[in-house]
Amino acid sequence: MSARRLLMVLPMTEPSTRLDPLNSPYPVPWTWVMTMVTENPAQRSPILRYYRSPSLVSPDGCYAAYSRIQLRIQPDPTQTQVASVLFLENLKTGALQVITASSPLADNPFVSGDEAEHPGSIAMIIPIAWSKAGDRILAREFESLFGTGLASDYAVVWDQHQSQAHTIAPTPVNYSNAILLGWSQSDPDRVLFRAGHMGEEQWPVWAVNLHGQTVEADVGDRPVVFGELVNNIWTGPQAYR
Repeated sequence: MSARRLLMVLPMTEPSTRLDPLNSPYPVPWTWVMTMVTENPAQRSPILRYYRSPSLVSPDGCYAAYSRIQLRIQPDPTQTQVASVLFLENLKTGALQVITASSPLADNPFVSGDEAEHPGSIAMIIPIAWSKAGDRILAREFESLFGTGLASDYAVVWDQHQSQAHTIAPTPVNYSNAILLGWSQSDPDRVLFRAGHMGEEQWPVWAVNLHGQTVEADVGDRPVVFGELVNNIWTGPQAYR
């Protein structure tokens, strides 16, 4: 088991060291998705693959958040679907709580029927940060469609006091792609996004609160994340059928 990151302040221009469609500082397992899709032999029925993210342990060590991603590979690659669900585990009792996004392509593959509700959709949620007090979890919801250039992030914030999940993105800002950066250092009740259009050199940074209210981030603001990222023996690709 290995662990890293109790607190990190990210510079606005930090590049990703792993392959990610949006070059996010919190990469989704894109290499695994592409490998599974391209190496899959010809088949007539869907094939399922699964992936588990590392666990993000709260600053007080009481909770861990992790996601499980389901890849449903179809004979027609443009109909292949990636869906996911976020789990919040009480490390003292072992109790699990399921957290899902309410963004356009979000779907819980572990409670839905056999047929994919959004063929060709990509919806991957991964935990990226706890709040400093450990009472809120911030997750990245990456959404896209196979065979298109569409791709953008949403933020999913679970508030333990309210027992409620909020799915937010910059609005009514005009952009084609948004990248979730982390909590706002200037205002802990907001999260930061970089959003703009492909081809533009400079993308502004926006601060968004839990109600979706969006303002341009302060010049000196920086994204911050809290928590301990733990890689367990079951992290990564899992058994499949």
